[in-house]
Amino acid sequence: MTVMILRIGSLPGACPQSGRAARPAAVSIATGYTMVGLGGIILIGAVIPMLEAGFLPLLPGLGLVAIGLGLGFSHAIATLRAVVREALHGERTIQKKEADKSPSSSEIAHPA
Repeated sequence: MTVMILRIGSLPGACPQSGRAARPAAVSIATGYTMVGLGGIILIGAVIPMLEAGFLPLLPGLGLVAIGLGLGFSHAIATLRAVVREALHGERTIQKKEADKSPSSSEIAHPA
């Protein structure tokens, strides 16, 4: 799933307007997602020796981890989408401010 986050982040990363925000955001979100998944794996590995009844009690834990990783993946993609949207909105705001500051052709032709 981490690879998918990076691939999804590389798609808007090719855009000249949102690329500067999308690539670092994808790497940072994918790194965080990987660390959360690694923490879940470590916790499951730590619980295995404590199970005396075999692996049957481990199944609900694995289901909970799968649900958590799925929800984490959807949250990671939503965060990436918000970062790209904010980058595009900020770029449009900057362009609008620059367009408002530039003199119009009538001001250039007839100086005051």
